[in-house]
Amino acid sequence: MIDSLTGPLKRASFLLSAVAIASLLALTGCDSKPEIIKISGTKMGTTYHVTVVADQPAPDDLAERIDAALSEIDQSMSTYKADSEITRFNDLAVDQLLAISPEFSDVLTLSQTIWQQTDGAFDPTVGPLVDLWGFGAVPTEDVVPSDSQIADAMTSIGLQYLHQDGQMISKLKPIRLDLSAVAKGYGVDQVANLLEMLALPDYLVEVGGEMRVSGTNPKGQPWKVAVELPALMPQVQRVIAAHNAGIATSGDYRNYFEQDGVRYSHTIDPRTGRPITHGLASVTVVAETCAEADGWATALMVLGEEQGMLLADQQGLAVYMLVKEGDDFKAVNSEAFAPYLVEKP
Repeated sequence: MIDSLTGPLKRASFLLSAVAIASLLALTGCDSKPEIIKISGTKMGTTYHVTVVADQPAPDDLAERIDAALSEIDQSMSTYKADSEITRFNDLAVDQLLAISPEFSDVLTLSQTIWQQTDGAFDPTVGPLVDLWGFGAVPTEDVVPSDSQIADAMTSIGLQYLHQDGQMISKLKPIRLDLSAVAKGYGVDQVANLLEMLALPDYLVEVGGEMRVSGTNPKGQPWKVAVELPALMPQVQRVIAAHNAGIATSGDYRNYFEQDGVRYSHTIDPRTGRPITHGLASVTVVAETCAEADGWATALMVLGEEQGMLLADQQGLAVYMLVKEGDDFKAVNSEAFAPYLVEKP
């Protein structure tokens, strides 16, 4: 089994929809003929691809360094590793202290920020509810839980029960964490930071569909990224242009079950303990870092079109939404996203 960081709000089955924004366009050489370096592999339960437009020689061990950077995040935040930092926290008794790495602290701090700004719509302790509804690591039969079962699961949920003091954390209740809604994006950022340190500023880094771009593509233009239509047979819905930004997509159209004519989504609202019921099908976010884009895409997927877009405009977030309307989709975007809209397919 490949170790996976797939978590409560973004299941492995959704990775294909996240790849909707991973199409690389216009990767042809230019007159100066820089070296085009392409590196790919498997890590964090998914695939990764790195494209570098190098005007100077890259280190011979660049592929190994990239793999090591992702391995470090995987070792810290994979709930599938018995010796990871996150597993040690999840096994921790109430009121015991655990020392964590700066990387784990960064991801946790960002998660707490988004949790606060969404009034709990984004909560990395939602795992017990995800399991209860049958969307956890161990799939169960499609059964709608009772009100009492939901209420009981919610007693073990809430990021307010985590206490952080610098790089020391503890829990006030027997909660458990799953940081997968931010960790893949953070892994992307770690690779991007490595490339910056090596004076390779023109790149596209993608892990499981989450990405970060910097500088320009081989044609000396902004990187172009495809946003796909939420469908079983993907097709490009929109092309966006970006540079020096993190990009992530979250969606809600591939993992669900139906019972008595009702569709139950895998995206659980931790405030209600129940699957979302709105028509939002996918959210694409462009932010300064991929970790931010990753976390906010998940959070806005829970909030839905109206609440999510209102918050996006309040926070100045660059957000693009596809909303299900009958057999079609309506596209809406925040004011901050307008500069990224370049062309339709």
